[in-house]
Formats: sequence, C-alpha cells, structure tokens
Amino acid sequence: MENIDSEIHKIRTSNAAVTLFHNGFPVIHQDVIVQQKKHQFLFGSIWGENTITLVNGELSGKEKEQTELRNQRYLDLFNQVTLPFYWARFEPWRGQPQTQRILNVARWYQDHGCTVKGHPLCWHTLAPDWLLSMSNQEIFQAQLERIRRDVADFAGVIDQWDVINEAVIMPVYDRYDNGLTRVCKEMGRIEFIRKIFDTARATNPHATLLLNDFDVSPAYDILVEGCLEAGIRIDVIGIQSHMHQGYWGRERTLRVLGQFERFHLPIHFTENTLVSGDLMPPDIVDLNDYQVQEWPSTPEGESRQAQEVVSHYKTLFAHPAVQAVIWWDFSDGGWLNSPGGLLRRDQTTKPAYEALLALVKGEWWLHATRMSTDDKGQFSFCGFLGEYELSLGDRKAVFPLNARGETSISIAI
Repeated sequence: MENIDSEIHKIRTSNAAVTLFHNGFPVIHQDVIVQQKKHQFLFGSIWGENTITLVNGELSGKEKEQTELRNQRYLDLFNQVTLPFYWARFEPWRGQPQTQRILNVARWYQDHGCTVKGHPLCWHTLAPDWLLSMSNQEIFQAQLERIRRDVADFAGVIDQWDVINEAVIMPVYDRYDNGLTRVCKEMGRIEFIRKIFDTARATNPHATLLLNDFDVSPAYDILVEGCLEAGIRIDVIGIQSHMHQGYWGRERTLRVLGQFERFHLPIHFTENTLVSGDLMPPDIVDLNDYQVQEWPSTPEGESRQAQEVVSHYKTLFAHPAVQAVIWWDFSDGGWLNSPGGLLRRDQTTKPAYEALLALVKGEWWLHATRMSTDDKGQFSFCGFLGEYELSLGDRKAVFPLNARGETSISIAI
C-alpha cells in the first residue's frame, strides 16, 4: 500500500505556509496549536430509523441509550449523512409528507457538522401507489410538484440530492407496476432526466445534483454520456457498490472509476456495503431476492470485512475524481437483514469500524499539534484538505485548506 499512500498524500494534502497576524503585525516567536476540525472529503453513511425517532422524541429506555451510543460513534467517524426521501414512505398519503420529522433530523445532523444529502427525489421503486390511478401526464406533474416542494422546503439544510436513482432500468422495470416506469417508458430516459434535473435546479440553483445508479455496466456509461451530450447538467456521478457477494477488489474498482472519470465530473460512491458474515450466493441477480431470517456476523467475516474496508477506502481516497464515500448500513440488520454494518446489532464496534476510524481520524487527520512562528510570524505544516482551528492562548481562528500542493495562508487572530 506504499504507493497508494503516496498518491493519497499527493492529492489529499496541502503544504501550508501560514503567516499569523495580530492587530496588523506578525506574531513572532510564539507557540500556536493547530488541529483539524473537519475533512473536505465526505465520509458518511445512511440514516438510522432509530435516529429519526430519537430526534423526534419517540424513544426511551435501552433503545434510546443504544441509539445515542450509535449516534456518538457515527459523529466520531463521519461528516456526512444520507436521509430518506423514498416517496411512498415520505408521502404515503398524497398531501401528507413527513416533512417536519425529516427536517428535524436533517437540522440535527447539520448542527453536528454533517453535510446532509436527500435520497432520492425520483425512483421508480417505492413510488407511491396513489400514482397508479392517474394518467401519465398527471403522474409526471405530481413528480415535478414533489421535487419543487421538497427541494424548497429543505433548502439550506439539504443542498445535495440524489435526484434520480437507478434510471438505467427505470423504463424496463417489471417487478411490479409503478407510475414512474410508465412515464419514463413513454418519455424516454433522456427527456425524463432532463425535466427532473431542470426542475430541481430551478428550485435550488445552489444544490449539488447527482445521478445515481447501481448499474456499473456500459449502459450507465452510455446514459451519462447521452445526458451530457443533450446538455443536461449533472453535478456528480453517483456509483453504488453493494458487495454482498464479495469485495470488488482494487482492480475492478479502478476499472469502474476508469469508465466514468472520462466525463471529468466528481464521483461519489454513494452506497457501499461489505458484509462481515457469509457471502450472498453469486447466482443471485437482484439482491432483493435473497431473503433470510438470520444472517449473522462471524469472527472470520469481521476480520475479512476490516481488511476489505481499508483496501476499498484507500483505493477511492487515492483517486482524484472521488469526493465522497457513503457506507450502507451503519449497523447490522438493515437492508436485506445483512451483517453489512460497521457496528453490530448491539451497537458495539466491529474491527472494520476501528480500522476505518484509524484512517479517517488517525492516519488522515491532524490532531492538536504545537507549532512555533518564526521571526516573520510564519510556520509551516502539512494537512489533509479540510477545516482547521488555530489557537494562540485564548484566541482562536478557523481556516480552510482547500487546495492541494503548496498553499500560502494569512491569518488574523
């Protein structure tokens, strides 16, 4: 991993030459404390249902204690969260969205220093059944109205959205009838995506808008290319890597990145899973078809998961196009009842959590460090891109490291 560690430092750190001033004069021959407060890169995970109920005052007893422990471990590691906007659950009855409950949680995460993303604004799966009695035109108008409402209601708290989820299969999806597949089949994917993105963009021009998919075949590559050639502005390409059937490995991960880096757009690995138990059989095509009552974590699986987590995160952190990695789920027993968490069901940490924490807040983090200014009021340090705090006695200043390589910074304190 020596070469990959060198690549990480090359693209994720800044050699900062800092000049410190007080009342317009250089602060010479003084000791200062510098410490990192936040990564520029987004390390995150998805919501926990118990966190939603906790923030809304609906938990008590042991369940409340375990959720509070989970949340603390979350914040110790992550600076991003993805919150649920699955339409059928967010608005099970037309005109009665769960806006306030989710807004409360979004603000809680924002207050705790996390970038908050909504997932998703448009997805054929979990489209509400009340769409089915409408015409295609009425369905699409309801979808656009939903986007205008939710993007506006959450603006300033959620300014990052998975706008469309899994558009590659949307017009051919046949597991069950849903309104959005009907519309996408009639309109065609490109025009459908154009109008959805344009509506989100017009509602919040400052938002970061993602196209997100699990399909990493050439079909997704071709769809992205078609959208861009049609003039659709996509801010970020979202890639899912649910590895319930086994770790992709560095070679496949880099091959997938190679397919999409040619678009010169940021890439988010939006949904990442590595299990700490037996692997799902390789003949399962749709992961949702694998239904088991028990899928336990095992000591051997936890050891494997920890090694794979380190390899996966280093591979992605070393690639300049990648700006975010989102884990899916934080605790065991979520989607598919899998042991895909970094925490066990009792919220104790797995080796994978400890290994990732050692990277994100250890190897890739500057803890409080004493430095001294010279006779020009200057000092130098190397830090990972992000937000920093400088302390001189009881005076403090917060400053960013935004650009990799050599950087000159002036700070008044």
